[in-house]
Amino acid sequence: MGLVEGVTEWLPISSTGHMILVNEFAKLNVSEAFWNMYLVVIQLGAILAVCVYFFSDLNPLSPSKGREGRARTWALWGKIVLGCIPAAAIGIPLNDWMEEHLYNASVVAGALILYGLIFIVVERVRASRFAAAENQLVGAHFREEDLAVSDSDIGSIESLEELSWKTALGIGLFQVLALVPGTSRSGSTIIGGLILGCTRTVASKFTFFLAIPVMFGASALKLVKFLLTGGTFALEETMLLAVGCAVAFVVSLLAIRWLMSFVRRHDFTAFGIYRILLGVAVLAYFLLSGATPSLV
Repeated sequence: MGLVEGVTEWLPISSTGHMILVNEFAKLNVSEAFWNMYLVVIQLGAILAVCVYFFSDLNPLSPSKGREGRARTWALWGKIVLGCIPAAAIGIPLNDWMEEHLYNASVVAGALILYGLIFIVVERVRASRFAAAENQLVGAHFREEDLAVSDSDIGSIESLEELSWKTALGIGLFQVLALVPGTSRSGSTIIGGLILGCTRTVASKFTFFLAIPVMFGASALKLVKFLLTGGTFALEETMLLAVGCAVAFVVSLLAIRWLMSFVRRHDFTAFGIYRILLGVAVLAYFLLSGATPSLV
């Protein structure tokens, strides 16, 4: 579970969709209440990896940044908090309803396929617009170096400093879509960033940063609900959660490093295709096996 969480939490391919399949073949011998809590709290390992990997970007108290650098970091945190407000405002009051009505294989598979198609369409549109702009520059006899785009990572917002408060809120609104399981939190916010003009690098980094308060808050809420409803931790369950978080932390470090390198040279089309194939696989498995298509 830690391996799956560490990889799929950051790639835009839906950790929920993968957890559904993995749970069918590698069930933990725990209560249903513990499993529902475990699915969310294991994200703590993944989010700690973001804090460690991007510590210099996120640390507003670093004396090496100078006054302006620290001010920019505080502004970045303000944009992160702003971007999290829509998901919190809608997700917290609807949490129980969504678990009851949306956490099933049909919804997850549909979201996987739908947003896989959206990824492909968005990347095609971006590529065609860039090609048209490039042709205009060539026709205007610009120098070849004027046409260069770093590693084909295109977008008008090329750094986090250029990310406006309005754009941060817009990406946060896209994060609301991830309340539907199978959408993928990283997938919805990356799509939002691309549509709003971010390069793939900026969209990916801001997605990672938005996850910090969202996932800490979701984990805390789930843990409190588990304890308030009489849930307890036996030694074995404590070890299961600790190992899952630890593995998710290590694997997340590797996954984040790989994705940041990947997006500088490639678009997200491959992830879109993978999502469609996974969505079909989820539907086919439950239809053919006759298993109950429920996550909770």
